[in-house]
Amino acid sequence: MKTIGIIAGNGKFPVLAVKEARNQGYRVVAALLEGEAEPVLEKMADVSRWVKVGELAKLVKLFRSETVHEALMAGKVEKVRLFQENVRPDFEMVKVLMKVRDFKDDSLLAGIADFLHGAGIDLLDSTLFMKDAFPGAGVLGKKKPSKEILEDIKFGFKLAKALAGLDVGQTVVVKKKAILAVEAIEGTDRAIRRGGELGGGKVTVVKTAKPSQDMRFDVPAVGLGTLQSLILAKAQAFAFEAGKTLFIDQEEFVKGADQKGIVLVGVNETV
Repeated sequence: MKTIGIIAGNGKFPVLAVKEARNQGYRVVAALLEGEAEPVLEKMADVSRWVKVGELAKLVKLFRSETVHEALMAGKVEKVRLFQENVRPDFEMVKVLMKVRDFKDDSLLAGIADFLHGAGIDLLDSTLFMKDAFPGAGVLGKKKPSKEILEDIKFGFKLAKALAGLDVGQTVVVKKKAILAVEAIEGTDRAIRRGGELGGGKVTVVKTAKPSQDMRFDVPAVGLGTLQSLILAKAQAFAFEAGKTLFIDQEEFVKGADQKGIVLVGVNETV
């Protein structure tokens, strides 16, 4: 039986990844990040250990002891915690931090990936077990976008793509080609709610991947929490980058959007 390691962050993504990996016959060794991962993963994985954010040595020790040579990251770690909590990186993490040129997500995660590679553990595409959860281009639900919505989507997509390239965020909220909110460290859901409040509803939300998205980590993902934020913001449309946005609970998401009359549409760079 082939063994795979899963570094579990927050949300439902890690739960689904562990479940699908086991369904495909893998033995799963899960490193559960404290304050992020769901406790249910302790029972779902074949082997699991809790690891604090920044404990790279403990992470490597776990994987080596269980003969893990390939692993994937599933779920995000809220970077804002690094500024709010007393996180103590171990010596190995300190060395990674000293090597990176800045503290952008891509820089930090690439530094961790390089460290793990040096320890004999290669990070795989985080979507390895979730390929069916990435909708393609076109309308996803029942409601089709109006000409005005399509114009806002086109406007918002270019803006979101540019911001994603700068590693600022991947989501923007627009209305009548006015920028209402830009996602930063607060995350997608808060940005959506803020934009909805500022725009007085009927806003369009656009989410993209980074121009050179590394599918090993930090892939764009939405779930039922995002849907709730769209509803609270009284959004009229949600556009996402086709083939690069992970939908958690896709069927329920689409059903809920249809009930509220929210347009869902997958777009690409030719929009």
